[in-house]
Amino acid sequence: MTIKTRSDNTDLQTSPQLDHAPLDAPGRSGWYGRNTFLVAAFFLASLLTASIAIAAAASHPYPSISDAHGNLHVPADYRRDYQFLGTWAVAADKGPGAKQMHAVYASPGAVAAYRKLGHFADGTVLVKEVFDTDTAGMTTGTVSHATTLKGWFVMVKDSRHSYPQSKLWGDSWGWSWFDADQPKATTTKDYHECLGCHTPARSTDLIYVQGYPALQK
Repeated sequence: MTIKTRSDNTDLQTSPQLDHAPLDAPGRSGWYGRNTFLVAAFFLASLLTASIAIAAAASHPYPSISDAHGNLHVPADYRRDYQFLGTWAVAADKGPGAKQMHAVYASPGAVAAYRKLGHFADGTVLVKEVFDTDTAGMTTGTVSHATTLKGWFVMVKDSRHSYPQSKLWGDSWGWSWFDADQPKATTTKDYHECLGCHTPARSTDLIYVQGYPALQK
């Protein structure tokens, strides 16, 4: 290749270049093709991985509280990590005091979301501890206090009907009772076992929110 100057039309030899080989030169097409294939394969693999992750999240949105089949368990360390909502005292059938006490906790962020939305957001977890009680006279009067833990009642808000195959989910919640010695194995067979007690509170998302001052703005 030559370049002519405007002054004297003298031919000047250009400096040699390190590589003038066109893309279709021998050896170049193979290199280019292999790298293009690798880039495409990497992109497709990344896309497939992302698609699988999205599909898994959609079909199993609450892995921290249930397995892929929708079986719930009592969340570990809920007393440390969850927010306390309130306590219920169930009056004794005869005599003074309470026969049971219930302490209720909500998963992190659930209270703030409720105050903002006016209802429980999907993914909200409620844990109710159920205790036996003792009742005795004290300086303040007749007092009942919690004694032996009988078990837990766990609910998970789910308006998306994420586990249609499971009888533990319905009416926009997951439902399960756990005996005190079995925090990972529910005795509930069908959520309708639990629904009856909550039906009077249907206007407030099936939860008796009047017992939870933390939900008030």
